[in-house]
Amino acid sequence: MPDALTRALTGQGASRLLVALGVAAVVIGILIYLATRLSVPAMSLLYADLDQGDASKIVTKLEGMTVDYDLRAGGSAIFVPSDRAVRLRMALAEEGLPSGGSIGYEVFDRSDTLGTTRSMQNINLLRALEGELARTIRSLSRISSARVHLVLPKRDLFSRERREPSASIVLSVIGSARLNRAQVTAIRHLVAAAVPGLKSSRVSIIDTQGTLLARGEDGTDDSSVAGTAAQDYRSALETRIKHMIEGLLERSMGFGKVRAEVTAEIDFTRVTTSAETFDPDSQVARSTQLIEEQTTSSEPGGAVAVSIGQNLPGATTEETLGAAGGNTTARTEETTNYEISKVVRNQVLESGTVKRLSVAVLVDGTYTSEANGERTYQPRSAEELEQLATLVRSAIGYDPERGDSVEIVNMPFTSVEAPEVGEPSMLEFGKGDYFKTAEIAVLFIVGLLVVLLVLRPLATHVLTLRPATAAASEPQAALPAESGQTPAQLTAEPKAVEEDDSGIDFDRIEGKVKESSIKKIGEIVDSHPEEALAIIRNWLYQEA
Repeated sequence: MPDALTRALTGQGASRLLVALGVAAVVIGILIYLATRLSVPAMSLLYADLDQGDASKIVTKLEGMTVDYDLRAGGSAIFVPSDRAVRLRMALAEEGLPSGGSIGYEVFDRSDTLGTTRSMQNINLLRALEGELARTIRSLSRISSARVHLVLPKRDLFSRERREPSASIVLSVIGSARLNRAQVTAIRHLVAAAVPGLKSSRVSIIDTQGTLLARGEDGTDDSSVAGTAAQDYRSALETRIKHMIEGLLERSMGFGKVRAEVTAEIDFTRVTTSAETFDPDSQVARSTQLIEEQTTSSEPGGAVAVSIGQNLPGATTEETLGAAGGNTTARTEETTNYEISKVVRNQVLESGTVKRLSVAVLVDGTYTSEANGERTYQPRSAEELEQLATLVRSAIGYDPERGDSVEIVNMPFTSVEAPEVGEPSMLEFGKGDYFKTAEIAVLFIVGLLVVLLVLRPLATHVLTLRPATAAASEPQAALPAESGQTPAQLTAEPKAVEEDDSGIDFDRIEGKVKESSIKKIGEIVDSHPEEALAIIRNWLYQEA
């Protein structure tokens, strides 16, 4: 068998052997590649959007753990075997990886702190505080990365004034997500609560697009921030009223048959009113004071009367008054204190007062099915639309003095047929399943080609050589009988002629025998060309 195969290969020629060897090498290479691809486990994402520092540390850790990995996206994404991804994340988390390029309180875990100055310790404390705050902010659902910068002024000696600390934050959100006002405020309060002496009003926040989300300043909120808050309040109010109207009408009209839009005009002016009112008619006696006074005076009798004569020179006559006299005085004083009613009123009108509401409601009609299966649209009646308008007015707190308006329009909706959701098909593969299926199909096709184009011809050739070898050892026995004569009879004829040599032309008989043999061999070759060809090839190989 090996000798026959060797002879078969050497008989093909040098060019054919080179082509066969090239094809075999290509087929073997493809088989080795596909076998390797199929033996490699499925890879899944371990981490993405890594900076170079974290990627280098993670790769070093994976190499130390003898874990196969694949770097993609310029080294910012690391893929590992799917069955080990979860455990690797837990193991790397114990090592503090990925750190996001920031250093937390682990900076103090180093043992080479001997000889560190106080200034360096303060810098390390600031770095650790910034790193921990950045990690906490990154843990939020919509934040992909964050950088925190803190300014902690140092108080100067013999100075009464102290500068307040401040902070600035740069946020990177996931995809096209946007942070609303409440989330930005929560981040500001989070940072302010973590830094001693820091006020939330002194925390500035921007995103990677350069949009100012919060401005840090000493005074009140910035006008732009106040405008954003007003817009958020208006949008929230309009959305709430819209959902309320749609939910109310869909209960009776059916799901998806109502669409509402609300426009609210809101006054964001804040008004403070102080009023003090006095009521003179409402008098109440608070206190009464009564004072009564009586005075009595008297003059003594025989007193010398004072006259002009007494003042003249030489006057000696004394004139006396008459009898003694008296004087009596009486006074009564009453004081009453009254309290007058006073009303002091301080009224503060907060911003966000609704000035006007405009509501537009679009409702679908009804449909009737015909005998042939067609649906016919039927508009709703005016009475039904008026009932719906009454419901909407009651729901939104309709106020005609405020100028509110409610419009309900009945129009047919465009029908959108939802796709039928049935049982999952066997052909509903994912991206990975398609690649896996393609690899298996290619492997099957290559194997089939190897069997049909390489193994089958070789096997056929070898099986053909085996009977040919046997025929070469007994060539005459391998030939089938033709015209009622066997090869033994053909070989026996010359012997019979040779035995009877009296009066016989041996040359003539020998010529006839050769002619007859050649004729028989020709007939056998025509009847069995493949066996004859195999015998001739075997003779040629034996002669070689």
